[in-house]
Amino acid sequence: MRQQALSRRDFLRGSRRSRPVRIRPPGVMEASLASCTGCGECVASCPSGIVGLMDGLPALDFAPGKCTFCGACAEHCPEPVFADGAAGRFDHIVTIAASCLPFRHVDCQACRDACPAGAIRFRPVRGGPFVPDLDAQACTGCGACISVCPVGAVATAPVSAEAAHA
Repeated sequence: MRQQALSRRDFLRGSRRSRPVRIRPPGVMEASLASCTGCGECVASCPSGIVGLMDGLPALDFAPGKCTFCGACAEHCPEPVFADGAAGRFDHIVTIAASCLPFRHVDCQACRDACPAGAIRFRPVRGGPFVPDLDAQACTGCGACISVCPVGAVATAPVSAEAAHA
């Protein structure tokens, strides 16, 4: 599932046209993408197969799997695109939409089982199945929960300024 972003103009016009949101590999800042030549070494070196090129620049798609923060993309990059040091989280977290099965009274905890950080917990609700509760501080944004969701209810969202500075 590739997340889409509507421009403000398209949103107000009710247009469904949208542009794909680029999720950068861990350790890549937006400004450093100017140094990228689009050689594809990061794509070839990713053991999870989640790195691809979008408009000649690296972008992640969590549909095939998760980011393990192994650093292979940074090791094989010949340009100064990646920050020094190992990245252990992204500048986004996941969100869980209302289409999530437990919100529709169907028991499912696939995202919790897939989350290596334990950021998704399920809390009891009277008269229905347990519902997901995301711990934004624990979420690394690795995408493990995205690929396992049977209804595509899990997506990425930027970390809010309030949460980032809390």
